[in-house]
Amino acid sequence: MVATTEFEAAAEAQAEALSFRPAVVYVPHPIQNRTAEELRRIADHAVEPILQMLCTAPALGRREDFS
Repeated sequence: MVATTEFEAAAEAQAEALSFRPAVVYVPHPIQNRTAEELRRIADHAVEPILQMLCTAPALGRREDFS
């Protein structure tokens, strides 16, 4: 899962309620008012951990924060 830091507490609460620990990468909030260059920078920092989570097992329970 990729989410902004604004939703970190909500994601943690839902994971706890469901007894499920998803692999997650948090990126800075907000996203909607970022320039194209800012979005590229955020994506550049997040892509490697995202790929690692997709390509390694088990990824469940891992968490990265790029805020």
